[in-house]
Amino acid sequence: MKAQVLLPKIFNFPFTYNSKTISKVGHLVEVPFGSGKEIGVVWKSDYSEPKNIKIKDIKKKTEYAIDKKLVDFIEWFSTYNMVPIGLVLKMAIGGSDKFFNVKDDSFEVKKTKKKLFKLNKEQLKALKFLEKENNKFDVSVLQGTTGSGKTIVYFERIKKIIDSGKQVLVLLPEIFLTNEFKSRFEDFFGFEPAVWHSKITPKKKRIIWKGIISNKIKILIGARSALLLPFKKLGLIIVDEEHDTSYKQDEGVIYNARDMAISRAHFEKIPIHLVTSVPSIETYSNVIKKKYRHIKIFKRYNDYPLPETKIINLNIDKVKNKFIANETIRSVKLYLDKGDQVLFFINRRGFAPYLICKKCGAKLICPNCSFYLTFHKLKDKAVCHHCSFEKKINVDCTKTEKCEFIMYGPGVEKIFDEVKELFPNKKSKIFSSDYLKSKKKTENFFREINENKIDILIGTQMISKGFNFPKLNCIVVIDADFSGRGYDLRNTEKNIQLYHQLSGRAGRFSMESLIIYQTLNPNDMTLTELIKNKSEQLLSNELILREKNDLPPFKRLIAIIISSTNHSSSLQGAQEIKNKLKQIKELEILGPVDSPLLKIKKKFRSRLLVRFNTKSLLQRKITNVLNGLKISSKIKLTVDVDPINFA
Repeated sequence: MKAQVLLPKIFNFPFTYNSKTISKVGHLVEVPFGSGKEIGVVWKSDYSEPKNIKIKDIKKKTEYAIDKKLVDFIEWFSTYNMVPIGLVLKMAIGGSDKFFNVKDDSFEVKKTKKKLFKLNKEQLKALKFLEKENNKFDVSVLQGTTGSGKTIVYFERIKKIIDSGKQVLVLLPEIFLTNEFKSRFEDFFGFEPAVWHSKITPKKKRIIWKGIISNKIKILIGARSALLLPFKKLGLIIVDEEHDTSYKQDEGVIYNARDMAISRAHFEKIPIHLVTSVPSIETYSNVIKKKYRHIKIFKRYNDYPLPETKIINLNIDKVKNKFIANETIRSVKLYLDKGDQVLFFINRRGFAPYLICKKCGAKLICPNCSFYLTFHKLKDKAVCHHCSFEKKINVDCTKTEKCEFIMYGPGVEKIFDEVKELFPNKKSKIFSSDYLKSKKKTENFFREINENKIDILIGTQMISKGFNFPKLNCIVVIDADFSGRGYDLRNTEKNIQLYHQLSGRAGRFSMESLIIYQTLNPNDMTLTELIKNKSEQLLSNELILREKNDLPPFKRLIAIIISSTNHSSSLQGAQEIKNKLKQIKELEILGPVDSPLLKIKKKFRSRLLVRFNTKSLLQRKITNVLNGLKISSKIKLTVDVDPINFA
């Protein structure tokens, strides 16, 4: 008999093989492919068989199989996100026969010291609310003020699920959050969780994968890629910080892990909890429409209040060539004198984002991308944050000798220098991806914070997410700018979430804390409403604007990015694709236009934006048109379903 076998490669269809024994859909098998061998999965038989081709035999079955629900989800995922089904399978099973033929030790559960936690009335109410729907698909939103103990609520929920013999997947938006989360997990459960992300070793991946498919691992903490793992008995999915745009993968297989997690829960017929302090606009819209159940926790731990707020108008209190206002310095000093920690927040890496020669006016721009280079003092080089190009800044000037660069705008390194000058007797450290690249550095950093060996933190957006700093009671936002960039659809939404979370980092164990917003626009409506703690009013206003302008969540968008080493080729290719897509009458096609980020990695980029009704799933039709195109080898096509910006 014959069997269809899907391989974890870029193909969008399975291959036909002879099977001497009956092979059920979902079984992992070893097959000959080309001059070698591959591990694939026996797939459904609703694909056409090749003609006049010698069909090879399946070599052997492995002991593993994925279930029909995951097979169906992989097919749906591929269709929705317009990516080859073989690449989606690769996310689920890996891509090497070594993955299965190597004998590993099984996953060991390491015991740790357990602490006792007691839920307050509000947390107990939230837990009972989440428990109402079990053993069926249900989306519920657990929303809570930062520091209100949302994590402990869903830990209690997880405990009951694993006690019933089922598995739980907890998704986190960023890899670096897993270490902080892991210690909180161990305090509650008394054992180490399995952790899955792109940086773990191949051996560890094999051990965890085998523990998941055999139901020996009950809880997995993971980043986006954990979503496709072959759970044997999945009973619950948690998406923590569900609003975080890091859930969107924008390279390789492009998808939104939060949305796909909801779909996986639907295929598995299990509940999913979205956890947040301020929901994403899509989640907020679904709560209003009563599609998602919703509960809130208001009280912070021990009833500690949210920080007081202060707006400092930089038009009035501006210090020449400095970025920290005099009034800010006076407020910060009061907290430092009490032994509290202070955070200066600036969402820019490096020292200075713009370098311009004061003699010839030359600007340091990346040769591969249409962006300014950012000067990094750590490397003593100018760096491109898009292609990682680096160069020394000793550039020959068109006027005399070398360029003399003036460095415009602050990054974390410049604020760090200013802080050291202002508070020379205090220990200051930078919290940024450039400075915390190794696990050891990160662990040492957190230990120093918790032991109160660091007085002042200077951090980027990384610091706003999920961290618990007991002595942090004053936060300074160096530049509270809500204007954003025109190509970012979610600028207002992201600012609401960012500053709400940031304020929640302060005063978690104090009755007296402060967040200072330094700004050139003190009357900005978003800022003033945010200070009044009216995040949901801002989201309501944003929804009205989105509906008026036919934007998500009221319409579906698909971005098609056409890139080429030649600018005119990218625009011409985009126009040809638009002409072909016009045959699908339900589509509105906007563009082509130059991308706001015109050149990245030596490729010019043009964009089309496809818009249609959310009730229609037109991806299959669009895929058929795109697959039928004879695309020039000079251009590359990237498809982004549900883009989060127009860059």
